[in-house]
Amino acid sequence: MWLCDTVSTMTKLLEEAIATIRGLPEDDQDLAAKFLLGFANPDAHRYRLNDDQAAAVEQARRETREGKIATDAEMADVWRRFRR
Repeated sequence: MWLCDTVSTMTKLLEEAIATIRGLPEDDQDLAAKFLLGFANPDAHRYRLNDDQAAAVEQARRETREGKIATDAEMADVWRRFRR
């Protein structure tokens, strides 16, 4: 009984790379694994906003469309007050 319809194989170069990575320290192996996983599925670790964050972004976009943005003078005042 087959568990899948196709047999997945690696190229010789990929097999060589994996064999080489096996000889690296654990931290370097993890770094290589993260790179390979990111390369194979670039959308897997894309950051997603939670509902509150998405609502805050939409509110900022709405306020910008409505012209509710700080003037240069107001921003200069903010930077002056919080600069240390």
